[in-house]
Amino acid sequence: MPPTLASLVQHSALRLAVLTGKDRLDTSVRWAHASELADPTPYLEGGELLLVTALKLDAEDADAMREYVRRLAGKGVVGLGFAAGVNYEKVPDALVDACREADLPLLEVPRRTPFIAISKAVSAAIAAEQYRAVTAGFDAQREMTRAALSQEGPSALLAKLASQVAGWAALYDASGAMVATAPNWALRRAARFVGDAERLRDRPAPASAVVSGAEEGDDRVELQSIGGGRRARAVLAVGTAAPLGTAERYAVHSAVALLTLTMERSRALQEAEQRLGAAVMRMLLSGEPDHARAVAGNLYGGLLDAPMRVLVAEPASAVRGRGSATVAGAAGSGSGSGGSASAGSGGSGEGAAGGPGVRLPVVAVTEDSPVPLPAPDGVPYDLTRPLDQFADLAETAASRSGEAVLVVPDGNRLVVLASDGGSAFAACAQYASSFAKALEASGACGGPHHNGAAAEDALFVGVSAPAGLAAAAVAFKQADQALSVARRRGAPFVEHEDVAAGSVLPLLADDAVRAFADGLLRSLRDHDANGRGDLVASLRAWLSRHGQWDAAAADLGVHRHTLRYRMRRVEEILGRSLDDPDVRMELWLALKATG
Repeated sequence: MPPTLASLVQHSALRLAVLTGKDRLDTSVRWAHASELADPTPYLEGGELLLVTALKLDAEDADAMREYVRRLAGKGVVGLGFAAGVNYEKVPDALVDACREADLPLLEVPRRTPFIAISKAVSAAIAAEQYRAVTAGFDAQREMTRAALSQEGPSALLAKLASQVAGWAALYDASGAMVATAPNWALRRAARFVGDAERLRDRPAPASAVVSGAEEGDDRVELQSIGGGRRARAVLAVGTAAPLGTAERYAVHSAVALLTLTMERSRALQEAEQRLGAAVMRMLLSGEPDHARAVAGNLYGGLLDAPMRVLVAEPASAVRGRGSATVAGAAGSGSGSGGSASAGSGGSGEGAAGGPGVRLPVVAVTEDSPVPLPAPDGVPYDLTRPLDQFADLAETAASRSGEAVLVVPDGNRLVVLASDGGSAFAACAQYASSFAKALEASGACGGPHHNGAAAEDALFVGVSAPAGLAAAAVAFKQADQALSVARRRGAPFVEHEDVAAGSVLPLLADDAVRAFADGLLRSLRDHDANGRGDLVASLRAWLSRHGQWDAAAADLGVHRHTLRYRMRRVEEILGRSLDDPDVRMELWLALKATG
């Protein structure tokens, strides 16, 4: 216990007598200080027991004592000790009356008790309290360390922490969701602080905040960021009825250190898993399913055994012109972001947070990437990092449902292998739709005809048909083709089955077709780049109007004779006749293939 006025009065060696303020003796004493100044308040901090002999005070002047005591009480002095038999034989009545009026405890100090004895008693009590707090903190640290290494991991650690602080504790992951709470009755209380955890998570780590309730009796909640990087990987919340004491604060700091340590350890495991996942993806896309299965072992659970979906996600601002060879190469060489992540019982991912079988689904795509939380209706708060959020959502959804998912960054794209009909696949579909709605709400649109600059932030996702392990390479091509269609339609999420029946346009996503189209149109583009006309746009308009001169000229805003001249220049540059239907077909497909 910290020293109080009561403990000093009960100290047999001090022989202190209480003259006023008997009902306030339970007040804690921060220090004992002797001063003979008429106004010592500039040198006090509050919480002191002030010791005086009244050497420079007129202790028998009622007005002077009333003003003196008023200043002391205003500064926060918790008690006044008066040495009897030094300058006054007994404590003057004026001082006693002034202390009684101010409700300030007044202690009579006998002549045989030196002030230094009182100071030593206070100092010894403070030191004993600090030693007790440190010892209790070490004991709590040992208990929480054992809990963190147990099968329950973070949940057991939070239970120990809640017991130590006589309150509750909750852990929020990088997506803002609660992943553990202790005790169970605190679930609703902890849910009220999700917004505060989100705000702290977005601040540079390490960060902390204290939130107090608006009404009397509300919890005092302290939040601490978790993680060794510049971005918080999780947030710890501790709710108590009163401010944390020294021992309780040691326990909280120990919990933060243990949670950070387990997350950094799981991060190293994730990096190794990412390299393995990249190799598995490369083998699958190279048509080596048996090798992929052998390398993966049990890491991805049933993902490689059941029908799967391949998803390819890409923002509108990404560089076009990548095919299956690009993704396969990136997965093998690490030329993209270099990895994958898994979730569920078979993998660790960023979510693994402790001993065997322990999962903490905290997911971050890169150390410096914020991972915003989707709003309750699925609309994300941050529209500028769609791929980061897409990967986070897929991994977190899989982790919470016990599935496995494989996510491989490929430059400006993401390739995802998810179970057909699983939670990760459903979450990706819902997110893509919600992201498009959020862009529309912000005044942007992913469609190709929208003029808003924010359309650069649109996200497009192409999805394959359900496929087995042996058909993973084919499924990737389907997803890539669906992505191409999604871009052209301005649609956020296109499945291969939804591609227009009989349409040849998905085939134009092939690298060879694009190379042919670029070669066919290069001379026209070079002509336009030199500022000598707009032949490509004119050709597109003329072909889209089936060779109708007036309609095409009106679309371009030029005279039909001007359009006729431009089409003659196209024939001269290409060395081909536009009267040939095969030539018109090739040019139209080339224009569609190159967007």
